[in-house]
Amino acid sequence: MSESKKYIDRRHRVMDEIANRSNIDQRVIEAMKRVPRQMFVDSHLKEMAYYDRPLPIAAGQTISQIYTVAMQTNLLELEKGATVLEVGTGCGYQTAVLCEMGFIVYSIERQEELYHIAQQNLDTLGYNALLVHGDGFAGLPQYAPFDGVLITCGAPEIPRKLIEQLIVSGKMVAPIGKGVQEMMVIKKISEEENQITKEGAYKFVPMLPGKVDK
Repeated sequence: MSESKKYIDRRHRVMDEIANRSNIDQRVIEAMKRVPRQMFVDSHLKEMAYYDRPLPIAAGQTISQIYTVAMQTNLLELEKGATVLEVGTGCGYQTAVLCEMGFIVYSIERQEELYHIAQQNLDTLGYNALLVHGDGFAGLPQYAPFDGVLITCGAPEIPRKLIEQLIVSGKMVAPIGKGVQEMMVIKKISEEENQITKEGAYKFVPMLPGKVDK
């Protein structure tokens, strides 16, 4: 894909700014420098694509702030070749970042409209992820276990079914709570024990059960 130099320059600039003010792994920074965020938003928002803020997408949802995508990806702490379940595909931007990290990506989206948009975006850019239109709370047990689970919407509580789909020593990165969420990293110590760390307050669109058909 060819793209305007202005977008490349803006993307590198915002990622360098994030790198300078955070401890995000350089592998994440470099991966995100390769993902054209402007291709994941509506045409009238392309000039805003590299503002470090969420932007509206279809179905009343949002594409996450650039820093938030970097931070969540960083918290997974996974190596190339790891399997990741993403809950909340949205327009596919976070999915593309996970692919650029060299992960094997499975992603669930409950909104059928967004599922099709994400598939088209990822196909256009040559990213290979398995997308499913379904219920994020159910996960994808047929493809489990996963090395990591990343949730891109606010879950009211830790989704136990998704913890069950992690390998032992695997991590879930998820905003948990109603209204304002706490970003949590849940490490699966054993089938009976999890270790939880908290990484600050965020506000995401809510994670909802079921799936929406047209």
